[in-house]
Amino acid sequence: MMWIVKILGGLIALVVLIVLGVFTAARFHDGPFDGGLAIVSGGSFSTGEMQRGPEPDWSFLKDYPTVEFQLLDPARSRTTFIMESDNRIFIPSGYMNSLTGKIWKHWPKEAEEDGRAILRVDGKLYERQLVRIMDGDILTGVLSELGRKYGGGEPAPLEMVTSEDLWLFELRPGS
Repeated sequence: MMWIVKILGGLIALVVLIVLGVFTAARFHDGPFDGGLAIVSGGSFSTGEMQRGPEPDWSFLKDYPTVEFQLLDPARSRTTFIMESDNRIFIPSGYMNSLTGKIWKHWPKEAEEDGRAILRVDGKLYERQLVRIMDGDILTGVLSELGRKYGGGEPAPLEMVTSEDLWLFELRPGS
């Protein structure tokens, strides 16, 4: 019976070491990990060409399922949904009132404190400022786009924003 306890203890220790190893390795990776590890944030971007000049026509993002962004402080990156409305771009953070959101979702609060970020799309980097949007006429278009791309066609309910379960950030030009 004692050998079973030792084997189980060893297996649990091995799983903990592997999980810690993945999280540690991710912090040194060029951006978020590929392959569905969206819950694991990646390191700072080390590749990509910084874009300068006038704002692009963001309509090309209409059918992009995800993009990558990196906060500058703390310097971590992640993969996220993106919505374009009126040539403005937005990223969501859902489940903010859930236990899962409270455990895993630190970046939205960090972005509220310091919204400096870099957006990476197709190897191009864009300096951005994440600004939380909680009201205004633009919400109708953003919630419609969120529903179209990710919610089966129905606009996301405004109540998700007013209840603070869904946080929306506009990616404005950075300085």
